[in-house]
Amino acid sequence: MKFLVINGVNLNLTGRREQGVYGTETLEEIQCEIVAFARAHGHEADFFQSNLEGELCTAIQNAEGVYDGVVLNAGAYTHYSYAIRDAIASVTVPVVEVHMSNVFAREEFRKKSVLTEVCRGEVLGFGKKSYLLAMESFWL
Repeated sequence: MKFLVINGVNLNLTGRREQGVYGTETLEEIQCEIVAFARAHGHEADFFQSNLEGELCTAIQNAEGVYDGVVLNAGAYTHYSYAIRDAIASVTVPVVEVHMSNVFAREEFRKKSVLTEVCRGEVLGFGKKSYLLAMESFWL
């Protein structure tokens, strides 16, 4: 299987921002672990990160027919981006929503996702392992 792992707004600062929530590993370090995990299971993973909502929508749209699944951590866009929601709903490639933190144990506004209802599933609260669990859900 071939996966696209999409990271949204502010996730480029992973390892530097809110280390108590997101840890000290950089996004690049986490991506290396994801690649190793995918390869160990005979799969591939590509990555895309942007702070721009439209670029995230385009990446989701462009995944159609190229990838077997999308693992999406939209960051704060999770809570209000109907554009990303509509992009997910417009493709047949399955998308799993990911959050490194347990959003239900955080601020009230983080408890609502506008994306969940158009995603195949949601994995949250397991730090960087949330990405691995999301990928694993495609071949279970």
